[in-house]
Amino acid sequence: MVTGSLCVLHWTANFCPVAGKNKLDKIPYITVIQVYAPTSNAEEAEVELFYEDLQDLLELTPKKDVLFIIGDWNAEVGSQETPGVTGKFGLRIRNEAGQRLIEFCQENALVIANTLFQQHKRRLYTWTSPDGQHRNQIDYILCSQRWRSSIQSTKTRPGADCGSDHELLIAKFRLKLKKVGKTTRPFRYDLNKIPYDYTVEVRNRFKALDLIDRVPDELWNEVRDTVQETGIKTIPMEKKCKKAKWLSGEGLQIAVKRREAKSKGEKERYKHLNAEFQRIARRDKKAFFSDQCKEIEENNRMGKTRDLFKKIRDTKRTFHAKMGSIKDRNGMDLTEAEDIKKRWQEYTEELYKKDLHDPDNHDGVITDLEPDILECEVKWALESITMNKASGGDRIPGELFQILKDDAVKVLNSICQQIWKTQQWPQDWKRSVFIPIPKKGNAKECSNYHTIALISHASKVMLKILQARLQPYVNCELPDVQAGFRKGRGTRDQIANIRWIMEKARVPEKHLFLLY
Repeated sequence: MVTGSLCVLHWTANFCPVAGKNKLDKIPYITVIQVYAPTSNAEEAEVELFYEDLQDLLELTPKKDVLFIIGDWNAEVGSQETPGVTGKFGLRIRNEAGQRLIEFCQENALVIANTLFQQHKRRLYTWTSPDGQHRNQIDYILCSQRWRSSIQSTKTRPGADCGSDHELLIAKFRLKLKKVGKTTRPFRYDLNKIPYDYTVEVRNRFKALDLIDRVPDELWNEVRDTVQETGIKTIPMEKKCKKAKWLSGEGLQIAVKRREAKSKGEKERYKHLNAEFQRIARRDKKAFFSDQCKEIEENNRMGKTRDLFKKIRDTKRTFHAKMGSIKDRNGMDLTEAEDIKKRWQEYTEELYKKDLHDPDNHDGVITDLEPDILECEVKWALESITMNKASGGDRIPGELFQILKDDAVKVLNSICQQIWKTQQWPQDWKRSVFIPIPKKGNAKECSNYHTIALISHASKVMLKILQARLQPYVNCELPDVQAGFRKGRGTRDQIANIRWIMEKARVPEKHLFLLY
């Protein structure tokens, strides 16, 4: 018997053993394997096959899990004590099947909980013959020796109405849990309240930096630390807004009166108050969503796209299941946090893996060197960075650089020039934070997620400059019909072109072939 909030994470059915994995809030994973062993009349080969299947199942169970193996073993372990496996409170004499069970427990460091506690015999019998003349102990609860001290008691409940010739067997299991500290959530700056003190202090510290012939990684680390330290000290954090409650105070008062009427047994008054509460609740909910829709329409009219979609998400409240486990490349469930991280690392490396050795020979290689990075390029790239975007691993929003204007341009230009000369990128600029967004399908498959990569906003300056310099050369290689991911050739324009071509082909009744 397990008391608490239970969540089944994995379930597997085999011929004899059946396994399920559960998790209670803030405690280790619990793996429960239910078995039905062959009877004493079964062939020896059948018995060995049962234990082989059970052993295979145990090898798939993580060693950190709290393991229970329960069920009808059709074996008698007897009252003889076996150190580390059984106590001295078993029943009758050990038979051959019981000896095989003892050997299995010794091989896997398991203890038979039934035999550890002194009980009256009627609390030890687990099976009664149909005629009521014979009683025996053939059902057992096995637990890992590591968790033996957590077992408080084990006994049967003969009075329980189970509708079976077996008695209800209960083990009381208690864990002493480690105190779990609260995890600190990543902070977010309130970018609408960046004070003037921030710009003054950062500009003064930027003037003290040595920008000539510096290693890009060292120079960036100084710039990053300056922005982070000053931002934390001067910029207020964004406060998390509580979700609006649509039930009014009048409705809450009616709910309190309804609860009192129910506790006093006043059925007629309870019925009347319940009808009144339902009427008020429907009215309040309708008024709440009406106000939400008005805000959405106003945001759409004012062109506030970010606020528009945020309000739609809050109103819709789409449920996304929390990622509790993920499958590895072989289809096995991973539940440990470190294993899940390694699996995601493995998946993203395979997803973005590219052969760096290009076998193709390109004619007409340009040997002329490009000019150094110019401040006007850095200024253009910095201003073109989209605002209100999630920051990368350095947790520096682009707005903290944009508000500094020419001072940030000068510092970033120095970093970009050193990268251009040395071909060495800062380590922060080479790191990406992947955010998995679930799609439709099995949430345990990595392929059923959108992997959104968050990179440093400062690195986008260099990337935009490189893209702008490469764009003329790329455009010369692309045909006119190539429209994907090209500026000025949007999806809507291409749909309009297809419709225009189809309309022209329809009048003279020409055959039209479209290739996608």
